[in-house]
Amino acid sequence: MERRASSGHVELLSRLVAIDSVNPDLVPGGAGEAEIARFVAGWLEAAGLEVTIEEPIQGRPSVVGVARGRGGGRSLLLDAHLDTVGVEGMNQPHQPRVEGRRLYGRGAYDMKSGLAAIMLAGAGAAGAGLLGDVIVACVADEEVASLGTEAVLRKWHADAAIVTEPTELDVCIAHKGFVWVDVETRGRAAHGSRPELGIDAIARMGPVLTGLEALDQRLRAHPTHPLLNSGSVHASLISGGQELSSYPARCRLLLERRTIPGETRETVAREIESILTPEASYQLGFSREPFEVGAEEPIVATVHQHARRRLGREPRLYGETFWADTGLIHAAGIPTLLFGPGGAGAHAIEEWADLDQLAACAEILVAVASEFCGEPAGSLS
Repeated sequence: MERRASSGHVELLSRLVAIDSVNPDLVPGGAGEAEIARFVAGWLEAAGLEVTIEEPIQGRPSVVGVARGRGGGRSLLLDAHLDTVGVEGMNQPHQPRVEGRRLYGRGAYDMKSGLAAIMLAGAGAAGAGLLGDVIVACVADEEVASLGTEAVLRKWHADAAIVTEPTELDVCIAHKGFVWVDVETRGRAAHGSRPELGIDAIARMGPVLTGLEALDQRLRAHPTHPLLNSGSVHASLISGGQELSSYPARCRLLLERRTIPGETRETVAREIESILTPEASYQLGFSREPFEVGAEEPIVATVHQHARRRLGREPRLYGETFWADTGLIHAAGIPTLLFGPGGAGAHAIEEWADLDQLAACAEILVAVASEFCGEPAGSLS
């Protein structure tokens, strides 16, 4: 049975939601992470953690707090992001509101509830006398380019990691990646009354769009991954032309290919080349690798065991469709999983966090840290 959240959990999440931390690379003029980083750093210091600020770009700080162990134990990295998406259409987005067992406000679900959970777990570990370190990474910029987690990974390593994106207290051991692709077709500009002179670049994009739709249908018709099914592809943005009475000289299509483990940038390049006409060209853009960790990993077994014990139910082992910083951490050689409190409304006008799940998540993380970091390095969970 899930118990009720204490007032301390509610107060901390309220303080976090009340701080505007909209990502400025996502929304021009956004407040960014500076204010919330100051609050988090002060809170972690007061809780007894050793605090370091990582700021590879001025005004975009991440906070790393370490509950230092006595030595000889395994280290555990807990990761959550400070930034949020924008607030357009929301009424009082940074005024936290509690209704029943829900707390409403921008970022409550994605992911200041998970942020509160790792802060509380770090505070619990600070006075527990564990053998290994518990590293609490509160990072900037997950909603755009993950510069915070990338900066942390350049200086910090751990034996395992947990990212507390919302999973409804189930255990996520795989998620998709993505590749962005820029496709262009060229034509020849001319007056609309002179078809013998003009070449329509937008019309030339038609066969590419048709091929793209067929590719997506083929991918989804043949699922190959037990948790993530299949990859997918879709057209995201298209632009071209300059006025009604002219032949367009250029058409540009931006598309996204969602990938599953085993699919790479090279896979995507071959697929795109197979659907392009001679009049079309392409460039691969920003990408993130898909993620998968074995269910047999000690950190997965430990989280699953303590979640089952605390919740009184069998947590799912499952795969997510979205990408998270898990992918970066796991690629750095750190066995990683997603496990966090639930709610609803990621990137939506109405967003809320489940307060009871927040309390349960923090308790589970403390129990996991006690077992994983309390044992001598090299022992099995």
